[in-house]
Amino acid sequence: MKESCIPLPPIDHPDGVTTIDAAYVRPGFAASHLLVENGYAAFIDTGTTLSVPLLLKVLEEKRITPEKVTHVMPTHVHLDHAGGAGALLQEFPNAVLVVHSRGARHLIDPAKLIAGTIAVYGEENTRKLYGTIIPVPEERIIIAEDESRLDFHGRSLLLLDTPGHARHHYSVIDERSNTLFSGDNFGISYREFDNENGAFIFPTTTPVQFDPEAMQKTLKRLLSYKLQAVYLTHFGRVTNVEKLGQDLLGCLDQLVEMALDLKQQGRAEQTQLAAGVRTIFKDRLRSHNCQLPEKFQDELLVHDYQLNAQGIGVWLERKV
Repeated sequence: MKESCIPLPPIDHPDGVTTIDAAYVRPGFAASHLLVENGYAAFIDTGTTLSVPLLLKVLEEKRITPEKVTHVMPTHVHLDHAGGAGALLQEFPNAVLVVHSRGARHLIDPAKLIAGTIAVYGEENTRKLYGTIIPVPEERIIIAEDESRLDFHGRSLLLLDTPGHARHHYSVIDERSNTLFSGDNFGISYREFDNENGAFIFPTTTPVQFDPEAMQKTLKRLLSYKLQAVYLTHFGRVTNVEKLGQDLLGCLDQLVEMALDLKQQGRAEQTQLAAGVRTIFKDRLRSHNCQLPEKFQDELLVHDYQLNAQGIGVWLERKV
């Protein structure tokens, strides 16, 4: 973790769930969710290799021994969600890794994953953000099949294939509480934007597999479960799920329309796309009655302006 990134304290939620700040980029940006049942534990999304000591500290505080961690569940293999998977498995002798079939090979041999991340962030920043990526032994992997159920020590977890953000993405529904661990497929919602209107949320359209049609289908599928709450990797627990889902669908339509308009004008370059993303988010924040200073809004969202624009740009190139 960067020295300047002091993580938020862990947040305990109902039903044995704890949000742990992964200390990635800035406080309150990325999380791992710890699920505890009958004294056993699972991590859903891992943060980076540099996040691992924070996760181990929470286990120690809860007096859960490493032998009691039985599942590590990265929702997809982007490194802010799965970068710490190999390092975590080294700490947990009885744990298996649950991963999408399209992502398994990238965790067994992370060379292409690392190269792709370097292409986005640069080599030096990749090292500072993610540390050393540890390969996962193939024999410790379980594939998350669509609509399969995982018996987590008496607790039923429904696994769903949920493309849109990435083709190697799955999501987890805790059937007891009817809550969702969404990874990146139910958007991003930073707690700084919470106000009397609730949470502010937006889709994440980052490189390299963003597919708006698939994301729309995934969102509608997730909404069909009438969920009580969603645990977001970016960041924490949100409720009022139906409203937030409609917000995501509406924002997604705006982003696609903006991108296609710029492409038609011959202006779909990174700078213009990022400006378009910013304009849409700013308009929606005004509708949300956000009172935060504009400079602070931009500080919170600048990472998303750029990455969302990159993902939209890659999608536009595929459409040619």
